[in-house]
Amino acid sequence: MMNNKMKLSEHFELGELTKTKTGIENVPNEEQVENLMRLCGWLEKLRKRWNDLYGEGDDPIIINSGFRSPEVNKAVGGATLSNHLTGCAVDIRCIGIEQALRYAAILLDISDLNKEDFDELIIERKGYTYWIHFAVRPFGNRRRTNYKR
Repeated sequence: MMNNKMKLSEHFELGELTKTKTGIENVPNEEQVENLMRLCGWLEKLRKRWNDLYGEGDDPIIINSGFRSPEVNKAVGGATLSNHLTGCAVDIRCIGIEQALRYAAILLDISDLNKEDFDELIIERKGYTYWIHFAVRPFGNRRRTNYKR
């Protein structure tokens, strides 16, 4: 049984990063949880910087999708080599293109200031819905950026 309330960082719990509407079990192993924790370090920095600059003081970062088991990934049409499979990726909900651009700029600044690379930072769009696919691997990060619609 997975502990959905397990803290990955100050503001993020395991349940947020493993939720799925598929009804399929979605339980990460220890290594995948470690990857999620690393990712949450970045999300905490994003949350703090967003709130310092633009937020209402305590705006949350909303995760649409985080870790995906192979079965969940297949059910949602994820890429076969997706970083979601290893717990290295999240899709961050954005309220419009402006927030997506600001989140992306903050994540780029975090990377530059901390001299740490990410693997993927992709602004995605479907209709009027925007999100950022953001991935950080333990090593071999490619600093890949893109905009997809």
